[in-house]
Amino acid sequence: MLSAEKFKELSKERRIGVEQLAEHIARAGLSDEEAKVAIANWQKGLFKPKPRMEDVRRLASALGVEENELADWRSSCRYAPVSAQKARLVTQLIVGRTVQDATDVLKFTRKRAAGIVDKVLKAAVADADEQRADVDSLYVCQARVDEAGVRIGTKRWIAKDRGRAHAIRKKACHIHVTVTQT
Repeated sequence: MLSAEKFKELSKERRIGVEQLAEHIARAGLSDEEAKVAIANWQKGLFKPKPRMEDVRRLASALGVEENELADWRSSCRYAPVSAQKARLVTQLIVGRTVQDATDVLKFTRKRAAGIVDKVLKAAVADADEQRADVDSLYVCQARVDEAGVRIGTKRWIAKDRGRAHAIRKKACHIHVTVTQT
């Protein structure tokens, strides 16, 4: 996936404008005006239209860098069976660390969410490895947890006084981890 921050920084550093970059990514089904809008959106972090691998290759050649210097790799776990508040405690430990250091921290963290975050991190690293990135120079640039509401299949009740019943709410979350090269 295209990294918006790296793309914006490299295009500013090389002083290449939106028009020049749009010429490089012009393809079938994408006019010059649509290409300019796409480049501007990608620099802002809006991925509409979604950049293809072909677009990343063309942008990398236009900027004179390798594809992996423009890319970052993401992985996510949707509806993880842990509350977002508890998972955030674990994800805050690994942001900004190298992948090896992050896996070591997760290995010795005594939280239930650590195992889930470790699997998501390993999936992102495997995606980077598949696209021939240097796994030793990867670091966790972003780790985010979003709430997903009440877990499916956990609608239960606990008896209270005077015939009342209170719901037992077990929460779920979405865990997103992004790794990139230094």
